[in-house]
Amino acid sequence: MALLTLHRAQLAFGLAPLLDHVDFAIETRERIGLIGRNGAGKSSLLKVLAGTQTLDDGDIARQSGVRTAYVPQEPQFAVDVSVFDAVAEGVSAARDLRERYESLSAEADADQHELSDIQHEIELLDGWTWESRVEATLSQLSLTPATKVATLSGGLKKRVALAQALVAAPDVLMLDEPTNHLDLASIAWLEELLRSFKGSAVIISHDRAFLDNVVTRIVELDRGQLTTFPGNYAAYEATKAAQLEFESTVNAKFDKFLAQEEVWIRKGVEARRTRNEGRVLRLERLRTQRAARRDTLGRVKLDLSSGEKSGKVIAELTDVCKSFVDATTGQEKVIVKDFTATVLRGDKVGLVGPNGIGKTTLLKLILGQLSPDSGKLRTGVNLQIAYFDQMRDALDEEATLAEFISPGSDWIETGTLRTHVMTYLQNFLFPPERAKAQVKMLSGGERNRLLLARHFAKEANVLVLDEPTNDLDIDTLELLEDKLANYEGTVFIVSHDRRFLDNVVTSCIVAEGDGLWREYEGGITDWQAQAKVMATLSAAAVADGARSNTSTGVSSAVMPRKVDVSNRNGNTSSSTKAAASAPQKQKLSFKEQRELDELPKKIEALEKEQTEINSQLADGEIFRTDPKRAAEISKRTGEIDELILEAMTKWEALASNLSK
Repeated sequence: MALLTLHRAQLAFGLAPLLDHVDFAIETRERIGLIGRNGAGKSSLLKVLAGTQTLDDGDIARQSGVRTAYVPQEPQFAVDVSVFDAVAEGVSAARDLRERYESLSAEADADQHELSDIQHEIELLDGWTWESRVEATLSQLSLTPATKVATLSGGLKKRVALAQALVAAPDVLMLDEPTNHLDLASIAWLEELLRSFKGSAVIISHDRAFLDNVVTRIVELDRGQLTTFPGNYAAYEATKAAQLEFESTVNAKFDKFLAQEEVWIRKGVEARRTRNEGRVLRLERLRTQRAARRDTLGRVKLDLSSGEKSGKVIAELTDVCKSFVDATTGQEKVIVKDFTATVLRGDKVGLVGPNGIGKTTLLKLILGQLSPDSGKLRTGVNLQIAYFDQMRDALDEEATLAEFISPGSDWIETGTLRTHVMTYLQNFLFPPERAKAQVKMLSGGERNRLLLARHFAKEANVLVLDEPTNDLDIDTLELLEDKLANYEGTVFIVSHDRRFLDNVVTSCIVAEGDGLWREYEGGITDWQAQAKVMATLSAAAVADGARSNTSTGVSSAVMPRKVDVSNRNGNTSSSTKAAASAPQKQKLSFKEQRELDELPKKIEALEKEQTEINSQLADGEIFRTDPKRAAEISKRTGEIDELILEAMTKWEALASNLSK
């Protein structure tokens, strides 16, 4: 039997039905990913399932004794509440019952029947040990009990809300955009927690990598209907593509038939001045069906204008350092230490690291908005910067949508294109009747979409996007990815959305602790793969060196330093000084031993070639004097990275055999 069941459920907001006679069931031990357009009604459906919102019509059935817990997008906590007390709200029923029992027990003439009933309820809720359950949950989620919730970051507040839900031991856990404000480490932690969760879960999320790693079923809310797709998000994508193609074909045939009937009616009346009433009635039914058929919503139309070109070099940093004095502890905190990089026009750079590590500070240094404590910083010329702020501080709550997009004018001008504000809003899926609505009436996803519309209405050759994916639906995300990838200006993205970064950025600047930052070519997947290889090689090199020092005195093949993969930005890596290879073991053939001996030299030669190419590209003169050659050597830098990574992987395999 299903834990929760909806039957013929109806829910409407205004004229558009969010749920249109839908059936839905949550089974035991399944993890459902709920997806759909912003404004489709996903959060409303989750609230209905959680019991905080009622249906207009239809039924909802709950299995006897089923407990649910709901974590909203933006959890709210009482003022000045501690983490322990906030989490304890998750067991408030058990806590209150126990307090009632203890109060009654102290009375001389207490009603024993009432005491017995309360005791039974406490046992059902496992209320005698609620404190230990709270403490265990706090420990599991690495939260400090005495800390005030108001002092926590957005990511830690979300963790407190999760703890509050989990401590209640729910049978069904409902999460609305749980990855918003979480860094990569916290997202990985949440994935593991949900995979090991004993109950069922319904999760609204736009994070495609998260959905792939967690859910067992995708449910799409589209035009008031729920459609189920078995498997994770990748399986959904394949099935959905085939479904949309079929739907398009069916609708095209219907529209063609309707058009033919319209022609028949017009011509028939003109020719015979009589009507085939049966056919007329059928046409009227067709028209009614056509009007009732809610076509697939259009996609957001994004047009990015990069304005005037900036200088070729956006920023050049050499051994830059930046520290701040912590106001609480009075101790100096190193944010950036000896960072060197060159960002060129057209680069798409992702900044990756835990919350609070200093990504915003580093970004301000790169853009010249902060001065370094030491090192050299040179910023480019003619920079037109547009900020997309994760806290949405730029939103004017009282303004109408039209006023916010184009203050004092009915027209939007981007480059040579001039668009009426109503049309422009429609491009971002805001119908004309909503143009006079106030910003404060919008949902979280709609606010995000409106802010995108505002920024893309301005010319800018540098876009700074701070958590742009929060609250956006997946269709809009995919279009944004496409537009950013083809944007001629420079883009800086602070995000924890792995798929988004993989699809957009050309390099990632990653926090490695103690103020150290390193740039890697590619997205999150590329960085993680390279970092894993480097860590393995480093461990193997240390072990190899220790063995060779204690035996023959001949040093083994030394692992090259991390590949400087920021070839587009003109960074150079120091040459790897390779020593003689490790002493031969029986595990390696003569050919393998020879290959192991040659690999450090090969890697060093490739790094040297890369350094020379980077010097030419950084100078910039070659782009003017010999653009064809510039294109060739730019392509060669990518080939070199692949060759170095391939060589290091081979080195790792041979070194592993050598150590056995």
